[in-house]
Amino acid sequence: MHYPDIDPILVALGPLAIRWYGLAYLAGFFMCWVLGQWRANRPQLRRPNDPWRAEEISDLVFYGAVGAVLGGRVGYVFFYAFDQFLADPLFLVRVWQGGMAFHGGLLGALAGMWLFGRHTGRGLFQVTDFLVPLTPLGLGFGRLGNFANTELPGRETDSAFGLIYPCSADAVRALNPLCTGQWESFARHPSPLYQAFAEGVVLFVVLCWFASKPRAYGAVSGAFLVGYGLLRIVTEFFREPDAHLGFVFLDAVSMGQLLSLPMVLLGLVLISWHPARRDKANTV
Repeated sequence: MHYPDIDPILVALGPLAIRWYGLAYLAGFFMCWVLGQWRANRPQLRRPNDPWRAEEISDLVFYGAVGAVLGGRVGYVFFYAFDQFLADPLFLVRVWQGGMAFHGGLLGALAGMWLFGRHTGRGLFQVTDFLVPLTPLGLGFGRLGNFANTELPGRETDSAFGLIYPCSADAVRALNPLCTGQWESFARHPSPLYQAFAEGVVLFVVLCWFASKPRAYGAVSGAFLVGYGLLRIVTEFFREPDAHLGFVFLDAVSMGQLLSLPMVLLGLVLISWHPARRDKANTV
């Protein structure tokens, strides 16, 4: 089966263009807002001594969105394209050329959550424990945006799930410079779809279940770190490493897997280290 012919630009109005990738981000933030409103209106899904008002959800999503976008761009430049940044520092602000990294976005979102907590008098874990069950569907939308952009090609496969990628895609040409015709001569795993399902659907179900029961402060946040980190490590085995980086450890570990490992370890600490946090929020 051939890769579907998807124009990354939905609508072009002169120099302005509406892209599927941008719409995917907007859809993700909108889903966080909708689910946040839904959760805030159901006391059984949050702590009784920590009510959330409707206007706070809008502010929470705004802080998180700004942090995620800024952090995602900075993270991509420093984790995946630092050499290009050294050669051309203005590359950092050329966001229209593409390039976002989840792990950088996570750090940026954490900074936004910390600022939101300071503004509303909440501890960091009070904010993150409320937010993280809302985020997986947004992550899934982001991966669908990658798919529409023909980004993150998978590794070669004979599986029935494989797709034959077009040579016209920048990501494909970077991995396979000999691809000069219309299509590659072999199929690849559609890794963005695998990650959309894992990070979006599977992680959402797991976190909804985990957060439905009383937990120590930080435990739900820890479950997100463990769940995302493990799913990212597994799905990266189907994704071709970035052409300019390749494997970064032992010719087998990608940058995404390397950055996910500390997430898993930190998450396990947050889940297991709980006696002192059973009834009070972390005030970081």
